[in-house]
Amino acid sequence: MQLVEEAMKKAAIAWLSVPAPGPGVEAGYAVWCLWLDGALYVVSGPGEQTVPGLAEASAAVVTVRGDHGGRILSWPAEVSRLAPGAPEWPGVAPTLAAKRLNAPGGIEATVARWAQACVLSRLVPAGEPLSGAALPDDSHGAPPRPTPAARPARRPFHLHRVRRRR
Repeated sequence: MQLVEEAMKKAAIAWLSVPAPGPGVEAGYAVWCLWLDGALYVVSGPGEQTVPGLAEASAAVVTVRGDHGGRILSWPAEVSRLAPGAPEWPGVAPTLAAKRLNAPGGIEATVARWAQACVLSRLVPAGEPLSGAALPDDSHGAPPRPTPAARPARRPFHLHRVRRRR
């Protein structure tokens, strides 16, 4: 678990793969996260990042990249929810909210919004991690997921006309 601890201390983002309702595992979702006291904390829900299935999951796989940008570690995780009334909430939620970039409102407003509408998940290592030669060789690349934000590309705007040479 020392390897997981060291890799996660430096991680600003991780990829979460949650078991699908049927056979197999969902594709990984990139999430911003916080490693604190031996656990990874991830917030999801309205106005935050989307991780389908995480709110109901009991297990997930966390993949972390290294300084060079490549995958260095994957580890199985046991998933639990951190409720607003839990003893850990006052220490974890504000720390995670402080790390949240571009949050609407301050830390207190963000924590209050999370308590009402979001899910704060706690992922704890639950097995042997895969690293080095044990990692799969495939890229785990996938085509982009459909999104309503996609638009057809338009011709680029040109400020000046370019004259053709004769």
